[in-house]
Amino acid sequence: MSEKPSFSKFGKNFQEGLCQLILEDRPFADQIIEVLDINFLELSYLRTFVKHVFSYREKYNVHPSRNIMMTLLRSELEGETDTDKQQVRSYFARICNSEVEGRSYIKEVALDFCRKQKLKEAMIESVRLLQTSSFDEISSVINAALKLGSDNNFGHDYLKDFELRYQLKTRNAVSTGWDEIDALCSGGLGSGELGVVVAPTGAGKSMVLTHLGAQAVKAGKTVIHYTLELAEAAIGNRYDSCLSGVPLGELYQLKELVYETVQDVEGTLIIKEYPTKSASTRTISTHLDKLRKRDISPDLIIVDYGDLLRPVNFQKEKRNELESIYEELRGIAQENKCPLWTASQTNRSGLNAEVITMESISEAFNKCFVADFIFSVSRTVDDKNNNTGRVFIAKNRNGPDGLVYPIYMDPGSVKIKILQSTGESPGEIMENSAKKQAENLKERYQTYKANRSK
Repeated sequence: MSEKPSFSKFGKNFQEGLCQLILEDRPFADQIIEVLDINFLELSYLRTFVKHVFSYREKYNVHPSRNIMMTLLRSELEGETDTDKQQVRSYFARICNSEVEGRSYIKEVALDFCRKQKLKEAMIESVRLLQTSSFDEISSVINAALKLGSDNNFGHDYLKDFELRYQLKTRNAVSTGWDEIDALCSGGLGSGELGVVVAPTGAGKSMVLTHLGAQAVKAGKTVIHYTLELAEAAIGNRYDSCLSGVPLGELYQLKELVYETVQDVEGTLIIKEYPTKSASTRTISTHLDKLRKRDISPDLIIVDYGDLLRPVNFQKEKRNELESIYEELRGIAQENKCPLWTASQTNRSGLNAEVITMESISEAFNKCFVADFIFSVSRTVDDKNNNTGRVFIAKNRNGPDGLVYPIYMDPGSVKIKILQSTGESPGEIMENSAKKQAENLKERYQTYKANRSK
C-alpha cells in the first residue's frame, strides 16, 4: 500500500513556516485552501492550528487576525489533547515575534506539492470514469483540478480583509540620526518609502546621504550604498570620518584609531560603485537579488544620486525619464520592504538661495509627487565659510512640513547637526535676507561716499 502524501520530507521548520504564512498572508491562504489537505501536515499541533484558521474563515467569512487567533487558541480547543493544546499555544507564541524565512520558497513548494496531489486524485478519478463517462466529463475533472490553487489574489477584499485593516501596522522606520527630523516623520523614513535630499551642486548632498547611512549602520542596520558620482573608496572614507569622528584630512595618519572604532559598529555596510549613467534601476534590482542569494537583505538603500541613473526606457523628454526613474526607485523600496534615500539636483535658482523650495528642483517637478519625504539643504557662500546652512522640510507624508531648521555642517569631518528651529517661514527668511543685503549695500555705498569726499 502506497504511503500517504505529507510534508514530512520538507521538515518541521518548513511546515511551521507554512502554517504561519497561512495565518499572516490572506491571499496565500485563499490560494492554498483550495488544495491543502491538513493531513499533509505531519505534526498534530499544526493540523490543529490550521484547522482553526480555516474554521474561522468558513464560519465568519473573514480571515482571522493574530488577536482573534490568540482568543481562539485560548478558549476553543475542546476535544484536543493536553499535549496538542500546550504545543499549539507554544507555537503561536513563538511566531508572534518572528518572521518567516524563505517565504517565497515555502509558498512555491507547498502549492506545487498540494496541486500535484489534487491532479493525481483527478487522474485516478479519470481512470475510473473511462468506462462509463464521456470525454467531456473526464476533461472537466482534469481541468477543474488544474485550476485549483491558482493565483486568485484580486486585491484587498473589503469584507474578507476586515480584520487586516485594524491590525497595527509597523513602518519599521530607520532613524535619520536627527531627533528633530525623526519627530516630524514618526521615527524616520519607513519601510517602502522614498526620501529625497534636494540641494545645488557643492552643497553637500553626498555628505547628507553618508550621514543617513552612517546613522543606520550605527543602529545595527544593513545599508547598501550605491554611488554614481564618487569612487567606492571616497565614500568609504566619508563613512570612516562620520563613524569615527576623525576629520577626512587626518584619516591616513590615524588609520589605526579609525579601524578600532569601526570594528565596534554593529551594522553592515556595502558600497557599490557604478559609473555615471551606466546603471539603471534594473541594475540596482539585479544587484540586490544577488545580495539576497548571499543572505544579505537591506534595511536601508541609498542611491547617490537618482538623477545620475540611466533610464530603463529612453524618452523624448528628460523630465519624463527622471520622473520614471524616481517612480522605479520607490518601487525598489517597496519590493525590498525598506526605506530608500536618494538626492536631486536643484536648478540655477537654488545655487545661492537662503531656502530651497520644491520649485527649485531640477528638470522634473513630478519627482516630488512620488517621494514620501523631501528636504532641501541650502548653503550660501557665507554659510560655507561658517559651516552653517538651512534645512527646509518640503514634503512629509507622515507629519508636518514647511518648516525651516538651521544646521551645522562640517564637510571636513562629515558632521551634520540640526539646530533648534527659529520658527521663521521660508518667506520671512528670504525677506529678512533681502533686507540685510539692502542694508549691507547701503552701508557700503555710504562708506564709499565718505571715502570719496576726503
